[in-house]
Amino acid sequence: MTNHSIALIPGDGIGAEVLPAACEVLDAVGKRHGIAFTYERFDWSCERYLRLGSMMPEDGLESLRRHDAILLGAVGYPGVPDHVSLWGLLIPIRRAFGQYVNLRPIRVFEGLPSPVRAALPDAVDFVVVRENTEGEYSEIGGRMNRGRPDEMAVQQAVFTRAGVTRVLDFAFGLAERRGGRLTSATKSNGIVHTMPFWDELVAERSAGHPTVDWEQEHIDALAAKFVLDPARFDVVVASNLFGDILSDLAAAVAGGIGIAPSANLDPGGEYPSMFEPVHGSAPDIAGRGIANPIGAIWSAAMMLDHLGHPEAAAGITDAIAGVLATTPVRTRDLGGSASTAEFTSAVLQRL
Repeated sequence: MTNHSIALIPGDGIGAEVLPAACEVLDAVGKRHGIAFTYERFDWSCERYLRLGSMMPEDGLESLRRHDAILLGAVGYPGVPDHVSLWGLLIPIRRAFGQYVNLRPIRVFEGLPSPVRAALPDAVDFVVVRENTEGEYSEIGGRMNRGRPDEMAVQQAVFTRAGVTRVLDFAFGLAERRGGRLTSATKSNGIVHTMPFWDELVAERSAGHPTVDWEQEHIDALAAKFVLDPARFDVVVASNLFGDILSDLAAAVAGGIGIAPSANLDPGGEYPSMFEPVHGSAPDIAGRGIANPIGAIWSAAMMLDHLGHPEAAAGITDAIAGVLATTPVRTRDLGGSASTAEFTSAVLQRL
C-alpha cells in the first residue's frame, strides 16, 4: 500500500462542495490500486481574510511543504478584491513551490456537445502549457499621483531566459510523448521586446526536440483558430497571461468551464504541486449542492498521474467519460438536473 499525504484547501463558495467529491473518488480508486490518502484540511479562504486580515497564516507555506500534493477547491468571494485573494494564497504557493508549469488538458467528451460545431468528441484532445510564475503577472510596477488627472499605473512584464526555457523544455517534452506537435503563442508583431525574446527561445529549444513539429501563432489568430479548428492542436505553450486566456477559451470550446481541471506543477518534485478546478467559487450557487464536480475530480486524476499512478488516473478520467457517454446524468450547468452528489455517485458506480 502506497500512502500519500494530501493538503486540502477547500477555499470559498463551491470549493467546499466539489473537493469532498474529488476525495471520495480518490479513496474509491485508491482501494483498487493499493493507494491510501491521508488528508489535512486547511481553512484558508476569503472568509479567513475578512476575520483575520490574511488568506493564510504566516507559516502557511511551511505547513503545506510536508505534504505530497495540494488539492484546492476555489478562491474568491464578494467583498474581497480578486487581486487580494489571488496574491494572498494562490500566487504565493505557486511561486514559493516553483510551480512554473500550469497544465490545462482540453478534451471534448462524447455525450457533452461543444458549442463549437467543429469540436467533435475524441477529435479535440490537446493541452495548454502555461508559464506560471513570471511573464505578465510580475510584481514589478506601481501607481503614482492617485486620484489626480495625471494618475498613472505601470506594470512590468518579466521574461527570463531561465523561466522561459524551462517551461518550453517541459512543453516540447510533453509534445514528444503525445502527438508530436507544438504551437507557441506569441504577439511579436506588436510587443517588441518580450515576445521576440520568447520566439527566439522557442526556436532555440526546438533544436533539442527534432521529432516535434512546431509552429508559432499570434495570440489573436490563435484564439480564432481555437474556435474554428480546435482539432488541429496537440500541445500549446504560452506565457502567463496568454496561457490564462487561451485555456479558459479552450475550456468553453470543450463544453464549459465547470469541467476544466488544472495542475500547478513543480516538475522536479522538490516541492508539492497543486491541483485545482478552474471554475471559481461561484457564490451564486454555493450551498445549493448543484455544483459540477467534474473539474475537481479530473484535477484529482491529474494529481494521481503526477504522483506516479497513471493507471489509477486513467481510471478516473475513463469513469467521467463513461458517465457522460452512457448516462443522462448532468449537473445544471451542463443542461441536466443532477446534484453534485448524484453526479459523483454516477462516477463512483462507473469506477
